[in-house]
Amino acid sequence: MDLIKKYNIPVPRYTSYPTVPYWDQSNFTSTKWEQAVVKCFNESNSKKGISLYIHLPYCESLCTYCACNTRITKNHSVEQGYMDSIIAEWKHYIQMFPERPIIRELHLGGGTPTFFSPENLRYLIEALMEHATIHPDHEFSFEGHPNNTTKEHLAALFAVGFRRVSYGIQDLNEKVQTTINRVQPLENVINATKWAREIGYESINFDLVYGLPFQTVASVADTIEKTLALKPDRIAFYSYAHVPWLRPGQRAYTEVDLPDDDYKRKLYEKGKQLLSEKGYRDIGMDHFSLEGDALYIAAQNKSLHRNFMGYTTTGTELLLGLGASSISDAKYAYAQNEKKVEDYKEAVAKQGIATFKGHWMTDSDLHTKKAILDVACKGVLDLSNNKIQIKEAQWVQLYAMQKEGIVTLNNKLLQLTKSGMAFLRNVCSVFDARMQVGKKGDKIFSKSI
Repeated sequence: MDLIKKYNIPVPRYTSYPTVPYWDQSNFTSTKWEQAVVKCFNESNSKKGISLYIHLPYCESLCTYCACNTRITKNHSVEQGYMDSIIAEWKHYIQMFPERPIIRELHLGGGTPTFFSPENLRYLIEALMEHATIHPDHEFSFEGHPNNTTKEHLAALFAVGFRRVSYGIQDLNEKVQTTINRVQPLENVINATKWAREIGYESINFDLVYGLPFQTVASVADTIEKTLALKPDRIAFYSYAHVPWLRPGQRAYTEVDLPDDDYKRKLYEKGKQLLSEKGYRDIGMDHFSLEGDALYIAAQNKSLHRNFMGYTTTGTELLLGLGASSISDAKYAYAQNEKKVEDYKEAVAKQGIATFKGHWMTDSDLHTKKAILDVACKGVLDLSNNKIQIKEAQWVQLYAMQKEGIVTLNNKLLQLTKSGMAFLRNVCSVFDARMQVGKKGDKIFSKSI
């Protein structure tokens, strides 16, 4: 447990580098952002296609554990106006492109995407695809809430190309569910899973969380055993991020109600053990999948990719985020949209896009980003590459990790060990030059384990 005490510190999940808190906004402008988008589009559209992330922030109730950007309302009349803004934002990008975009990957996130009616979700996707070509090997996915994902939702999205759904399960214990304000009967999970399979969805993911208030080893085991009986293709087993200074809803309970570091580690180990026994393989940061799943295959052939949507199999270089708070990655720059729905809609109405901050990548950033992606996606990094500037203090960290069994270092080839997978975020952080010279992450990031 000494390693837990040493490495259970606040570090990023590395869906980008630099991570958002360390963006250098002084050298970023909307003009430069659009130039980066066009440059990246020209380099990647015909080769790999591009990705779209669409943020639908609305939820009917607040899940207090959640750290996502949300808008709580039961007023469904907000759907049309918000969709109109997303479509207008997309049309602005379309006008920038020199050719018809090829959509390789699309993900609906939230909030609760299934807050929107089935008819409106289909309308939105059809409107976005009107001026685009869908890649023959595309991957369209969405996040579904088991309580309100209907058969009609699944059918409507299937009709416009969706083949993967991710259900937020989190935990099935009644006390835990009540505490985090997300009460969803197992029956709803069973129905949502059954309907997806009947309609023809090819991949079903379950999100589970450990470290929630009042969880025990027995309750986590019970949740995992019940969910694995439904045989999802993938499992995301996330560490709960307790950041009440950022998410006031988490003040509904206190640190006293949460498992301490050592016990939280036991929750993870129990979950990992059960997943392994049922044939789920450790893919990388928080993710497990069956051997037949595309995510596992990509991990095996070293083609796994990671971006703001998490782990993906497509490897696209241009990711455009549409909607309030969405973040885009155009290889040479990052940009984030206005977070408040009203500010987002106003910005789109005035200027076509809603970016309010961003980061222009330096050569050093690009090399570091590749290094971190190699660690996070492949578990291997060639340290002899002179483009990666590794300082003495970083070598000291790496040698310490080798002694601790987290990595191996042979002829300057870093390789993550099987037991080191649990410390993946820590290994990535060794190469995070901006975090090491910047402010500490205590009030920015969740703890790593």
